[in-house]
Amino acid sequence: MMLKSLCGWIGHQRVVRVMPNTPCLVGQGVSAFCGGSDVTDQDNEWITTLFSSVGLAIPVLESQMDGVTGLSGSGPAYICLIVEALADGGVLAGLPRPLAMKLAAQTVLGTAQMIAETGRHPGELKDSVTSPAGTTIAAVQVLEQNGIRGALIDAVAASARRSRELAAD
Repeated sequence: MMLKSLCGWIGHQRVVRVMPNTPCLVGQGVSAFCGGSDVTDQDNEWITTLFSSVGLAIPVLESQMDGVTGLSGSGPAYICLIVEALADGGVLAGLPRPLAMKLAAQTVLGTAQMIAETGRHPGELKDSVTSPAGTTIAAVQVLEQNGIRGALIDAVAASARRSRELAAD
């Protein structure tokens, strides 16, 4: 729902729109927020403090909220699919499911933390583990042939588009 609609429904402009995600349940979420025209700096500080208690709190423009929904709001589902698929690949390669799941989840967690803490571009980090004619580049080629980038980009775009549609209803 758009801020204008929320403010009209509530009857004043001191309204904040927030899009948290489910990793907030374990203190690792991200909550993007934007405020109505009467929201004060003190209100924004309070919202930042509140949502920082469960992860990152990031102020955004309202025009960015559908993109936020498509990326970080729906993103945990995409990552769950990726972890599940990685674990399935591990099982196919002969690993017991509990071990495959643990390895997949920790690999995603560690890689995400490495990206967040180093500030290095994910492509650079990918290249650092991709040796010439090695196992990783063989796997990356398969992922690229199967359109992993396009599928993820399209998923974010579809979720953002649906968010706009729902706001228009």
